[in-house]
Amino acid sequence: MGASLLNIPCTTIKGEQKTLGDFAAKVMLVVNTASKCGFTPQYRGLERLWQNYKDQGLVVLGFPCNQFGRQEPGDEGAICAFCELNYGVSFPLFKKIEVNGDGAHPLFVQLKKEAPGLLGSQRIKWNFTKFLIDKDGERVKRFAPLTKPEDLTREIEALLK
Repeated sequence: MGASLLNIPCTTIKGEQKTLGDFAAKVMLVVNTASKCGFTPQYRGLERLWQNYKDQGLVVLGFPCNQFGRQEPGDEGAICAFCELNYGVSFPLFKKIEVNGDGAHPLFVQLKKEAPGLLGSQRIKWNFTKFLIDKDGERVKRFAPLTKPEDLTREIEALLK
């Protein structure tokens, strides 16, 4: 899986072309996000993880999505401003995408295959589903929206060793 996952193109919220390969040799936490969701305060915990572990090799990658309750209605500029103003987000954000259905971004198609949800479901159930990827891009673990970012500390530290 590693090479194919790392080669999938993604566009940052500022319009730059990237792949996960640009973050190679880092532990990656990929999250589908939204600005008007009950889980939106998790941005604070995600930013805290980023600040605490970025120098040790963690990168948090946020992918806004409007598929769940239309909770991410803004354009990229509005999303970026909201995240910076309300939560001080400085980790990389990407253009708004879809995570389920025919229009699902290839990155999330691959992540769902590698780390299916409960009972093998490949659908993402809601905003702030998290995927933790090891430094080689080989192992992916999925976490439900209810899992708070700070609850991932032990898993992140183990992967950073």
